[in-house]
Amino acid sequence: MALLATSLLVAVSHAPERPAQTLVERWAAPPSRFMEVDERVLHLRDEGPLLDPQPLVLLHGLGGSLHDWEDWARALRNTHRVIRIDLPGNGLSDPAREGNYRSEADARRVLALLDQLGVERMRLVGHGHGGEVAAQMALQAPRRVARLLLVSSAPQDPESLPVPLRVLPSLPLPQWLVASMLPRLLVSSTLQWLYAPSAKVTAARVDRRQELLQREGNRWALLQQWRQRPGEQESEAMFSQLKVPVLLLWGNEDSLTPLVQAQSLRSKIPGSRLLLLSGVGHLPQEEAPARSLAAVQPFLDGH
Repeated sequence: MALLATSLLVAVSHAPERPAQTLVERWAAPPSRFMEVDERVLHLRDEGPLLDPQPLVLLHGLGGSLHDWEDWARALRNTHRVIRIDLPGNGLSDPAREGNYRSEADARRVLALLDQLGVERMRLVGHGHGGEVAAQMALQAPRRVARLLLVSSAPQDPESLPVPLRVLPSLPLPQWLVASMLPRLLVSSTLQWLYAPSAKVTAARVDRRQELLQREGNRWALLQQWRQRPGEQESEAMFSQLKVPVLLLWGNEDSLTPLVQAQSLRSKIPGSRLLLLSGVGHLPQEEAPARSLAAVQPFLDGH
């Protein structure tokens, strides 16, 4: 009976992996580029005036991609150099070498990529896991980071997570199973949970997440990224060492990293400030792109 139930579940949820090349036409049209770092190929977009002395570097969260920042990039690229990167194992970037997805390893890779692009100093923006990567970059290369914007990026209290997010990563799931299942309903319901209740998850955004998560290796990489997240104490210790100007941007209806965690993080980062957006959940850059960008642009521009 258990075998039959498993077979039915796999059949209903079946979503086979797709070679990266089959996704390039739709998700990596110009100005997308591919560059090699740490023996792996990373997908990026580098737009705007190349002479900008402090480019904006935008890093997405777990299970996301550089497309998460599309609205911000469109508004900024006429006046700022904007660099967006698919972190390893996300979007159209290769999985990480040796399966190492810890934030300090991703930080070294992003810094190496920026070296190739000739970026000496930057303004960093990180969402979720991308915020942890950005913080590590600021610790590894403090003279290169002019300012740091953390979007919905805080140590997570395991008790505040839904049961599946607490239980599933600890199960000994076989790679073939993780790589073959992805119900569209799961993708859409997860996005709806991350959004504020009043926000609308569009079919186009579900399509994008679904397709890019089907890129070969991405679902297994996502599971490893979740398993390798720093513990609460380790994460707080990292953020507390920051010496650059820091702004926190949060939606007051964030279900994944509730407001109390934002307030706790602000108290641990010397000199940091917290900006709240009403009626917004975990993805301000998608839920309220114009309002969220207007709120943080004075900080990003040094005012």
